[in-house]
Amino acid sequence: MTQNSTHTLKVGLFGIGLDTYWPQFEGLLERLEGYQQQIATSIEAFGADVVNVGLVDSPEKARETASVLKKEDVDLLFLNVSTYALSSTVLPVVQKLKCPIVILNIQPVAAIDYERFNALGDRGKMTGEWLAHCQACSVPELANVFNRADIAFELVTGYLDEPYVWEEIQGWVDAVRVASIMRNNRLGVLGHYYGGMLDVYADLTKQSAAFGTHIEIVEMCEVKKYRDEVTEDAVQEKIKEFHRTFDVLDSCEEEEVIRAAKTSLALDKLVENHQLGSLAYYYEGENGNEYESIVTSVIAGNTLLTGRNIPVAGEYEVKNAQAMKIMDAFGVGGSFSEFYAMDYTDDIVMLGHDGPAHFAIAEGKVQLVPLPVYHGKPGKGLSIQMTVKHGPVTLLSVVEGKEGVFLLVAEGASVEGPTLHIGNTNSRYRFPIGARAFITNWSKHGPAHHCAIGVGHIATKIEKLGRILGLNVVKIC
Repeated sequence: MTQNSTHTLKVGLFGIGLDTYWPQFEGLLERLEGYQQQIATSIEAFGADVVNVGLVDSPEKARETASVLKKEDVDLLFLNVSTYALSSTVLPVVQKLKCPIVILNIQPVAAIDYERFNALGDRGKMTGEWLAHCQACSVPELANVFNRADIAFELVTGYLDEPYVWEEIQGWVDAVRVASIMRNNRLGVLGHYYGGMLDVYADLTKQSAAFGTHIEIVEMCEVKKYRDEVTEDAVQEKIKEFHRTFDVLDSCEEEEVIRAAKTSLALDKLVENHQLGSLAYYYEGENGNEYESIVTSVIAGNTLLTGRNIPVAGEYEVKNAQAMKIMDAFGVGGSFSEFYAMDYTDDIVMLGHDGPAHFAIAEGKVQLVPLPVYHGKPGKGLSIQMTVKHGPVTLLSVVEGKEGVFLLVAEGASVEGPTLHIGNTNSRYRFPIGARAFITNWSKHGPAHHCAIGVGHIATKIEKLGRILGLNVVKIC
């Protein structure tokens, strides 16, 4: 769905074994190296650049390998337990690397063929065959040493052809990729907070510390400058883009479409000039001023940016811009939303917003519609009307609580049914714990009243991201 989802990472793959075994059991080393190559090829299919350093079988070789991986500056290390290996073979490597470490406890098959195994008749051959399936033997030893050395690690346990194993491995690759995207993201903040929304106010230093995000303060006067410089040809091209992307209702006045196109061009220039990967904005000012004309015509342009992997959150909701960027980086969208209403008859919760949307996850084509008034805000103009694609969804909120930043997540479904055609994004959501329990439990954790909604169930990936970033993740359902 997004360019972020193809962000290339450098992943280290480090296999371990025991050099004493190779002369004792013919073909064992080559067999284990074959399994490791199989793992490397599969990880490459997840869009990662794999640095496969082979199978390390002695402390001396471990030190050499540590230097190679350090020089390659890998973002993530998979430690493949090929067979039993000494923990002294592992510690020199993981001590040198400062990246997430995932131990792969992966057998070749789900179970040894006992009848065939016992029919080999040669206890030497039988022992070699057993050692090819002996991955679990080293795992407690490694965990013990890692814990005593205060080295964080994760663990994937299963067998080579098991879908669960590859879902877990891909989940770690994706989570590290998203962490990298967040570390390299430049979040623009334009204007000021919506006065009185105390829940929305954010600690920008904590956001930078939690995610590594650079926060760039940008000015309305710069947007005005770019808007004043747009050409008629550029405006006409932008209007064509509106029509390609949106269902532009006939009721949209030409003057409003032109006004939105000019502002969209100015926003594009702002994003390009500051290399922004996301944006939070809001502005009011005095009635009739030129900045008001800009801010009341931003929704179409901000929706285009959001669909182009530059998520934009209204009401200066920095925390939700972060949540939207996380969802977009996972390739599942991330549409700006707030709670609209409860439907106790159908046991659903309605969420939407009057601001930019993620048009790539819409059910059908997004409509561009006129609004006679922006409720609670100055002016009038064009707005987006859409429903999030029906099917599984994940809700995410970046929360600043009394103990710091954490992630609040829930899985549910966008379901069919009547929505409010008020020129906003608007969808119906059903949760496995029911609407009443969902809104109660979600609210008790104290998020701001906004959240980001993406398609699919990705709570397990968000939990992995939390582990990588050192952030607590609370899952409601």
